[in-house]
Amino acid sequence: MKRFRLLLIGVASALLLAACGGGMPGTAVQRGTEYVSPSQQRSSPPGRHACPTPSPEASQCEVIIIKTGVQPSVAGWGPSDLQTAYNLPSSSKGSGQIVAIVDGYDNPNVASDLATYRSYFGLPPANFTKYNQEGQQGNYPKECNHNPKISSYGWCIEIDLDVEIVSAVCPNCTIYLVEANDNNHLGAAEREAVKLGAHIISNSWTWGNTSQSDFDSPGVVYLAGDGDYKYGYYPPAAFGNVVSVGGTVLAKHGSKYKEIVWPWTGGGCDSGIVKPSWQHDPDCTFRTAGDVAAVAWEVAEYDTYNGTSGWLTIGGTSVATPLIASVYALAGNASSQHAGQELWTLTNQQRKEYLHTISEGSDGSCGGTYLCTAGTGQYGTYSGPAGWGTPNGIGAF
Repeated sequence: MKRFRLLLIGVASALLLAACGGGMPGTAVQRGTEYVSPSQQRSSPPGRHACPTPSPEASQCEVIIIKTGVQPSVAGWGPSDLQTAYNLPSSSKGSGQIVAIVDGYDNPNVASDLATYRSYFGLPPANFTKYNQEGQQGNYPKECNHNPKISSYGWCIEIDLDVEIVSAVCPNCTIYLVEANDNNHLGAAEREAVKLGAHIISNSWTWGNTSQSDFDSPGVVYLAGDGDYKYGYYPPAAFGNVVSVGGTVLAKHGSKYKEIVWPWTGGGCDSGIVKPSWQHDPDCTFRTAGDVAAVAWEVAEYDTYNGTSGWLTIGGTSVATPLIASVYALAGNASSQHAGQELWTLTNQQRKEYLHTISEGSDGSCGGTYLCTAGTGQYGTYSGPAGWGTPNGIGAF
């Protein structure tokens, strides 16, 4: 298998130095018990958001383009490092498990792009099927637009990233891609994924016309990224029935890996979402996110549709979300799980054994509490931006 390694400690340090303030431009987000106006919020992370800023009117993908036109050997983290960093049984588990990806619009090149990605990294051919939002293998939505100023631009990059990350972590999994007609019909695609038999559904997008009722099927683990706009988070990650996934920066020195909070990840205390009965942290009376985290920076992707010409380096909780979805698939327990409840009810000894504690970094300002700063110890090993940590095997899932 072709392999590569990146020493990202310098990148991680630079990101930590850059971490301050934050939220989504154009919205008010909660920091603990106070609200922050748009004028006080920081700009986006390095790179370029592939989709426009999300809003209540239209969901948008979360993928961030860091570099284009790079060689695959230096594009970013690939399957070998992701599997090793998280101590995953990727070669022996996952057969028969369905991971459904829900995205908007159609990527006509997704199957060939996925085949190229898997071939380069020595993975077997994918068990992959693409559906429209009505469950048909055909009559797909309109294709993503090639114009970066059009809202559908970026979704094809998101689609390729999502299916490739599932491949990287769970190469034996069955992958369903359910393409919504556009970024206003993702709820319909969500419901169709359940009808198709998926017990794990990954959503790398935020906001838009979705409701909690789109994420309430028993025996289904729904996952969504916390967003890429620092402290604060948004639907569907805000919903209590959804596993809220935060982001980290991964570094490697020799054979050892280290993670810190990715400073643009979302997470924290929401206002208006009822707190799940299994959450008991002290400083948020509403739903607290995130639940868990994974790498969200400097990951390799192959995409040919949007003029990005092959290999890219990618970031965002778009990476972390399908990665964690795939860990659930490796564990094989999704039908008996409920949202993040298992993660919140593990014993301290189980967390120590099955999760990597993230003890450094912040995603903004909330008075220095655990809701935005890792390593405070105010609620055990928990922090808003990194949840209970990152996977160390599949025992926590």
